[in-house]
Amino acid sequence: MERNQSYMTEFLLLGLTTDPKQQVWLFASFLAMYLVNVVGNSVITAAIWGDARLHTPMYFFLSNLSLVDICFTTVIIPRMLVNMLIQRKTILFAQCLTQMYFFVAFGITDSFLLAAMAIDRYVAICNPLHYTMTMSPRRCLLLVMASWAVSHLHSLTHTILMARLSFCGPNVIHHFFCDVQPLLTLSCSDTSVNELLAFTEGSFVIMSPFILIIVSYVYITHAVLRLPSGGGRYKVFSTCGSHLMVVALFYGTIISVYIRPSSTYSVTKDRVVTVMYTVVTPMLNPFIYSLRNKDMKQALRKSYLYRQLLASD
Repeated sequence: MERNQSYMTEFLLLGLTTDPKQQVWLFASFLAMYLVNVVGNSVITAAIWGDARLHTPMYFFLSNLSLVDICFTTVIIPRMLVNMLIQRKTILFAQCLTQMYFFVAFGITDSFLLAAMAIDRYVAICNPLHYTMTMSPRRCLLLVMASWAVSHLHSLTHTILMARLSFCGPNVIHHFFCDVQPLLTLSCSDTSVNELLAFTEGSFVIMSPFILIIVSYVYITHAVLRLPSGGGRYKVFSTCGSHLMVVALFYGTIISVYIRPSSTYSVTKDRVVTVMYTVVTPMLNPFIYSLRNKDMKQALRKSYLYRQLLASD
């Protein structure tokens, strides 16, 4: 046999539980959360593109974040729901790598878009006179394109290195989708290069945006505390509050799973944490941004009234 050949042609995804009774309510719960995610993020995107007042850098990034959130969960949830309904919960090796590729790519894109939103808030609050020039439509587009390009390049590197490994048994993945760490634990090859990439470059693409967000908000906080008016401080913090909540939800879970060696991987703990950032957080994002944002609520109300008017005609 040739070195680096994958002997396994398919894997078995165990999912969250093997109990048929639990799978019934889990199926209903995840289907509901997925539908809320798709509908909620679609409404946010439609409201932004349909209201000229929201054609600003912040909402441009938010619309892209909503699109990525839909893609992020679509890579995972439909397959998981199907596996809950069928007896044979297998996935082909090529399909597993494809799922892993898009999961990593969309996850990292999410991270960079959150950083781009932090940069936008920093420029708007700390350098308002240069905001229009600094956050020009061309630069905003370049930021989004760079986020997608770097994310997919990183994911492609992971996928190519994973495809070169040998998998000679067992083929049971103790997870509900194909992720990097669970696959590495099944390989019978030397995974040191993969682990090094995951820990170094993985840490870089996850932590760099996070550090950029932290630095941005340190400067924002410093600028806000210098404001003489308490009302002005509240208005600024209220504007940034939604973004900070999403950042806390996203990074609070994702760092605990990926920024550590694969030897510390815990099946039970990591599956629960993974549900938080793959399903719950993307579902909550539309509510966080719409409920705490006056402009977004006005846009949603306007969109609703417009549809009611069309329906009455």
